[in-house]
Amino acid sequence: MRKISVVQGQSRNDRFPHDITRRGKLDPFGTTTRTLRRVLLAGVSAGSVVLAPSVAAQEVPPEDIAMPAPDAPIETGTGNDIIVTATKREMTLQDVPLAVSVATAEAIERTQVRDVRDLQTLIPSLRVSQAQALYATTYSVRGFGTSGNNAGLEPSVGVFVDGVYRSRAISQVSDLPDLQRVEVLRGPQSILFGKNASAGVISIVTREPEYDLGGNIEASYGNYNALVLKGYLTGAVSESAAASLSAGYNKRDGYIDDLGFGGKSNDRNRWFVRGQLKFEPNSQMRVRLIADYDRINEICCSVVNLRAAVPGATQAIFAIGGKVNPASEPFEDVAYTNRPSRNSLQNYGLSGQVDYDIGPLRMTSITALRKSHSDMDHDPDFSSADLIGRHDNHLDVTTFTQELRVATNIDGPFNLLLGGYYFHENAKAAQEIAYGTQFRAYADIMSQGAIALLEQSLGKPVGTYQRPGQGIAQEFDVRNKAWSLFGTVDVAMTKRMTLTVGANYTRDAKDVASNSSSTDPFSALQLTGPFAPLAVFQFLPPFLDIPNGVESGKTRDGDWSFNLRLAYNLSDTLRAYAAYSTGFKASSFNLSMDSRPSAADLAALRSAGFTGPLKSGSRFATPEDSQLFEFGIKGNWGIASANVTVFKQAIKNFQTNVFVGSGFYLANAEKQSTFGIEFDGLVKPVPELALSMAITYLDPRYDRYTRSAFGDQSGQRIVTVPQLSATWGAQWDQPLPNEDHLIARIDFHYESEVQPVPGLVGFIGRLADGTPDYAPAITAPRPFAHPVNDLGASLTYALRQGVELSVWGRNLLNERFITDMFDSVAQPGSISGYPNRPRTFGVGARYRF
Repeated sequence: MRKISVVQGQSRNDRFPHDITRRGKLDPFGTTTRTLRRVLLAGVSAGSVVLAPSVAAQEVPPEDIAMPAPDAPIETGTGNDIIVTATKREMTLQDVPLAVSVATAEAIERTQVRDVRDLQTLIPSLRVSQAQALYATTYSVRGFGTSGNNAGLEPSVGVFVDGVYRSRAISQVSDLPDLQRVEVLRGPQSILFGKNASAGVISIVTREPEYDLGGNIEASYGNYNALVLKGYLTGAVSESAAASLSAGYNKRDGYIDDLGFGGKSNDRNRWFVRGQLKFEPNSQMRVRLIADYDRINEICCSVVNLRAAVPGATQAIFAIGGKVNPASEPFEDVAYTNRPSRNSLQNYGLSGQVDYDIGPLRMTSITALRKSHSDMDHDPDFSSADLIGRHDNHLDVTTFTQELRVATNIDGPFNLLLGGYYFHENAKAAQEIAYGTQFRAYADIMSQGAIALLEQSLGKPVGTYQRPGQGIAQEFDVRNKAWSLFGTVDVAMTKRMTLTVGANYTRDAKDVASNSSSTDPFSALQLTGPFAPLAVFQFLPPFLDIPNGVESGKTRDGDWSFNLRLAYNLSDTLRAYAAYSTGFKASSFNLSMDSRPSAADLAALRSAGFTGPLKSGSRFATPEDSQLFEFGIKGNWGIASANVTVFKQAIKNFQTNVFVGSGFYLANAEKQSTFGIEFDGLVKPVPELALSMAITYLDPRYDRYTRSAFGDQSGQRIVTVPQLSATWGAQWDQPLPNEDHLIARIDFHYESEVQPVPGLVGFIGRLADGTPDYAPAITAPRPFAHPVNDLGASLTYALRQGVELSVWGRNLLNERFITDMFDSVAQPGSISGYPNRPRTFGVGARYRF
């Protein structure tokens, strides 16, 4: 832990005063003493440590705080005393008039959280899922979030690392380095975080370099030969500069036995390095430079068969010598593919933040340039038969961002924050899929020889269609420019009441161009009469490039977002707030095999002379608009604290994304809303014990959704969102006579029964009059609905010299369930799915100095 360095009578951190509050309220009238500010700011720079997984309040009365001696270790805060930057001002959780959950460095260490996906076990309002590839990681907050691994979709939950926006999930799935805390802001955050925060924000805050020499090294070993090595070093490089360097390596054997290619799948093989430099040339300026690089190269992510089509597709696979796992044994961790998958990912970037104080003004500039590259190949039929011989996906993303803002810190009734933001991104996506050596034999069995009869009727040699190597290749080029202007004003109506008003205007422009080529003549046929049933094998449909004579491939969106918050101190221990806010997310394009013109655009194309065998579909989704009404109470009573939030949140034109076999169906749900209640609390009955609880109740529904992949879903509850989520935690920190500590921690995460997907399009039937029958598609996933019961624990012996020895376990109950599922590719009637991770456990050692 850092000690205070005194320069000209001030700690280095005290040279930059912030909006620290007293007794959980804004202090515009100057009643907060400078001494209290110094103490709290010193604690911020040292890094907050909290015992609760979802933080509640525990405030220390200002009169009980003493200024530490220059060489004394700085005490860390807990509960609502933790400083967060949810409003882009450093404020205590008790003071922030919005719903924020925090996972701190200690909670993450004790629970062995390794990446952003694991955070959902600490924060019940957050859900994280991953499908066939690393870039398919998606986030949702309060049930709202963009789903699926469609590269054209930006998230509804924005992710920021040290104030820098990460536009794709591939940019933050690696290990979490040098953490100070992770803030999850619930509800629309478009005022301060821009066009892709219509559902919430995940803000990852890392430790700044410190002037005192220090650091830590860590090693952990667990089952499946899991090895984690991490290190962190920080110290001064001059009187006015400090630097830090961190690095980590994470490797683990796969826990899935793939009997198709004879190896292991779902392994881990990733490493990162991150360097920071903090420069403080004078009492007014601070510069922070960050460079990072991480790389992942893994065999991910195995799929198991959940329903066999016998007689039918699965039987045909067996007939040509292929295999799939028994559908009755989805959790035996056995899979079959004819080749190992490839998931290669690189992320790297540079960012610089400059803070400059002029009197009561603080000016901040954050500039960043980031690049992400992913290279993925997998066997999409997930059988040992060579049905699909190649399925390559490449994605390159280059992002430049610039933020400028100025904030006041005035001892008066008014404080302002004004800023501007610029975003420029180029994304290039390429994909190729081709038939394997056994697809034609499989298709002949499934069609009972009808494909050969079709070839003969057309005068083609038998074997013309569906040859090995025939397929389709696509390239997409997406250019996205956006800018926004934003501002907030805090008005102290009285000493107890503060009004906050905010506004944001965002302008977003996307230009998309595609280039495709097909060598699959079968999928381009117009099948009629007795050959019409063969259309089920045309799963590589012809693609119409954009721009074209009707579709420009361009979107131009602009919208205002607003918020209005009223906070009132009911007493020295209770603070209430009411809030109204709106959010905005720009249009998204469907970059998949099933990106097709809308029905209206296709009709216009036909009128213009287009005659290709193309069906209408979904090319893009229009912008989202979110709205939130929220009421919250935050309380502190010394040994106990609690926060309660009641809200009603809705998104108009919510962008939904459903996998339909070879691509995705992208559509807008006209209105989706959720009523919810959230509670989090912390109690410390004795100094050694901290008990925490966080509970989220959600009632999410489609108010109006007429164009879903499963018909009109208006009025239906959203079955992929758990109604109840909860996390309980307990930690006992027992001091020993020799000044060592024994620390025991246990966490339990629960989710009520939830379906992996809303439906399966492969099970849509036909009624007698020929209209679609969606009921079988909606009921098909129900047998795989599941609750979540996730138990984790750790036991640590901490020596006073800085050495810590730990044993730990995650998913100790070995609870197994299906996290996602889909219609098996080119296998009608078969269902495939992704199993969750089994029990993991291990030992670890850490040395802090």
